[in-house]
Amino acid sequence: MVVLDFFDGHCDVLYKMFLDKSIAFYDSEKLQVTLKGLEQSGSKIQSFAIYIPESVHPDMRFQAALAMVEIFDEKILKRYPNVKLIRSQLDIKNLEEDEIGAILTLEGCDAIDSDLLKLKTLLKAGVAAVGLTWNYANAVADGALEPRGAGLSLFGREVVKQLNKQKIWCDVSHLSEQGFWDTIDLAQFPYASHSNSYTLCPHPRNLRDDQIKALIEMNSVIGITFVPEFLNGTQTSTITDILRHLDFICSLGGEHHVGFGSDFDGITHTVENLHSISDYPHLIEELIKYYSASQVERFLYQNMVQRFPAR
Repeated sequence: MVVLDFFDGHCDVLYKMFLDKSIAFYDSEKLQVTLKGLEQSGSKIQSFAIYIPESVHPDMRFQAALAMVEIFDEKILKRYPNVKLIRSQLDIKNLEEDEIGAILTLEGCDAIDSDLLKLKTLLKAGVAAVGLTWNYANAVADGALEPRGAGLSLFGREVVKQLNKQKIWCDVSHLSEQGFWDTIDLAQFPYASHSNSYTLCPHPRNLRDDQIKALIEMNSVIGITFVPEFLNGTQTSTITDILRHLDFICSLGGEHHVGFGSDFDGITHTVENLHSISDYPHLIEELIKYYSASQVERFLYQNMVQRFPAR
């Protein structure tokens, strides 16, 4: 089994642990990302999303976000000392050989409603990357599946300015097309945590060629995601499908601007031979067959690390 350092840009462990308080992060069979799996697979950095399920009443969404921060702090960071909070590139550089970095992210600004103080509170609590929407509309912008297709609101522009001010990654995955372009015009640190190519798989959650090129021109990074529906439009897919999207983004000039964002624990259907974080070596073995050692290192780790804001 080939083990190399890798940076995974998105998982929904906190969402599952929020819904089921009995889940233990170390080796729960209910999770696709566990500490045991991270250790065995060679993971170096894992992003943990705060995703508020739609079933949570709007008045309780901020409290739910704070509850997930508490889960992250108490049931992951404090319980497992080899997992270290990452808020800057310096934190990454300071990781010891046996340590794993953990980035706290916000998937969708539904939790903050139209209150900038709530955003600032989450940033103080450790959030280092913010996705502006999930699939639908909120006070910031419209999501990828919102029929209206509107862009950033006035409040959304204030949110992006705040992220710029604090040098926080601004995640364009899940945004409507107009929201994407409004964000590109304003954000200093945009990236796509988990999105694929629309040309290869025309799903609203994927990025069109001009969007991919815009991120490349901004020296940003795109995390290819392992969601079968975003890879080939079905519920079954293979690692070859992932490589197709990787090849295509590279063909647009993205060799130094592409990584991976699995979406583990946010998906039910998985890629063949890539069912959990423990299976990352299967992906690595396929990458090694077709790319140079330096390219594989960039795809797995360096491209994401280099674009993480230096604070």
